[in-house]
Amino acid sequence: MTKPVPTFDLYGEKTRKEPDFWLHCETIPSRSSLHRYEIGLHRHDSFFQILYISAGSGDALFCGGRWSLTPPAIVTIPPAVDHGFRFSPDVDGHVFTLLASHMRLSGEVVRFALEPRVTLLEAGKPDSAFIIATLERLAGEWTNRRSGRTNLMEAYLVLALTLAARQWGRDNPQRGAGATAWRMEHLDGLIQQHFRGQKPAQFYARELGISPTHLNRLVKSATGLTAHVYIGRKLIDEARRDLVFTQMSAQEIGIRLGFADPAYFSRYFLRETGETPRAFRVAERARLAAQSSE
Repeated sequence: MTKPVPTFDLYGEKTRKEPDFWLHCETIPSRSSLHRYEIGLHRHDSFFQILYISAGSGDALFCGGRWSLTPPAIVTIPPAVDHGFRFSPDVDGHVFTLLASHMRLSGEVVRFALEPRVTLLEAGKPDSAFIIATLERLAGEWTNRRSGRTNLMEAYLVLALTLAARQWGRDNPQRGAGATAWRMEHLDGLIQQHFRGQKPAQFYARELGISPTHLNRLVKSATGLTAHVYIGRKLIDEARRDLVFTQMSAQEIGIRLGFADPAYFSRYFLRETGETPRAFRVAERARLAAQSSE
């Protein structure tokens, strides 16, 4: 009988009912050395992982295959994917474990993050050097716990993953999707331009010169979401930003985002997020205040 693959938050630790962190960082040897540098097959149901290998060597195991790790390199592992590692004793680098629901990605970066990847870096190339520096800064912010670190860590994660997606696509052109990437970039630009008008998916399909069915298939392939949900996320993201960082009332925010009926905006926000605008504002400001005082 095949032994079941265990599920962890962090390798070797019991999974909690409710995760108590959105981001965790540790060095690769700090945990792998406890297991003779071999991390058996396991999975994380709620967490996305980034491994940055800066020294040593090893193998990444996932999808029934083995990928050689030659530094500098990064490995990205989405939730619910069985994976494991074998490292040399001189391995070094960082492991970032983040709550997948906390990730703020869009377009081709989402498609990149949906599959496990090994992205080889070249320190002499500008994008690779920037990825390395960004991940080092991310580890430093997590360790030093200075004020404002949450916003910086979120920005560093988006920056590193965006550049990694670009690097991986450049190194694997035959596995990329140039037309898909271009259309998703174009769609993101159109959504940014028209989201306050609350245009339907049919509008964006017409602007892209494709059918609504094709648009839905395109977005589903790239993000895992329907076109309708993907387009609506921009409204929610803008509403969240305004609720936290402005003094506007929920009514004013609803009007700014194109809702003629403020009460409908509140119902829409509740349906999409599970919280009323006021409850979200109070909770998120309290969370940010607590983090800034750490």
